[in-house]
Amino acid sequence: MKIYGVVTGDIKNFTRLSDQKRGKLVSDTEHLLRSMVRQPMDAAIFRGDSYQFITDNISDILNKCIRLICWFKMNSDKHSVTRLGTRLSIGIGEIAYLGKNVLDSDGEAFHFSGRNFDKMDKEEIIRLTIFDEAKTNTYQVILMYINMIIKGWTINQAETIYQLLSIEDSTQEKIAKELKMSQPAVAKSLRAAKWKEVEKGISYINADLNKQYFA
Repeated sequence: MKIYGVVTGDIKNFTRLSDQKRGKLVSDTEHLLRSMVRQPMDAAIFRGDSYQFITDNISDILNKCIRLICWFKMNSDKHSVTRLGTRLSIGIGEIAYLGKNVLDSDGEAFHFSGRNFDKMDKEEIIRLTIFDEAKTNTYQVILMYINMIIKGWTINQAETIYQLLSIEDSTQEKIAKELKMSQPAVAKSLRAAKWKEVEKGISYINADLNKQYFA
């Protein structure tokens, strides 16, 4: 049984950007999404402010979602009250049909992702759904607290976490070099963002998903 993760998301406050900024954001986001998947056809942007991607690496799917959250925060105007954001609905399960691209495909993981995206409230950031309702509810409690932490991240904290999750074999020294800041400043930023607490929640969910599908 091959298990996939499907993520359906949208971009909050996208329409408040100028035409030029919207065009650049779509192009840059599409490039980022395609860097996260095996083949370009496994990720797509549709209706301008919505996107979807599929991956067979479910142990990394939450980190990919956190990167996307950071990505949109980073692309916000620091001088504007209105900030970009995103909502992401993850569905884990089987795939019945893989079409020419992710938008033409179908199956359990797509249903979990798409249908539950429609149920998300405007302030919710990440939702994860699997076949087991009790497990899904447990994940939602953990993600509720992660959502609360993420909402408080500044643009600078988002940049730090984005690099942490993007750089291969990342260390605070490598992040500091990339962001042209000191290692103590990186450590302070991660502490302020309560990254250890977020990481523990993600690790618990990943370990439980591995037990569910691969034990």
